[in-house]
Amino acid sequence: MARYGKKAQSKVKRAMHERKEGTLRSGRSGRKVKSRKQAIAIGLSEARGSGAKVPPKKKSGRKK
Repeated sequence: MARYGKKAQSKVKRAMHERKEGTLRSGRSGRKVKSRKQAIAIGLSEARGSGAKVPPKKKSGRKK
């Protein structure tokens, strides 16, 4: 079964196009996104926000 839905795919695709054009900007700082990985992360984050089928973010950090 697919992990990601069609909506998630389209959000990531749009973010990648914006990155290539140089119009994609990151959250608070508003800096221009240059990294491919960061563009994908932004697309998936937007997809999560709109209720698309996307697995939850991995929890990082050390164990207590």
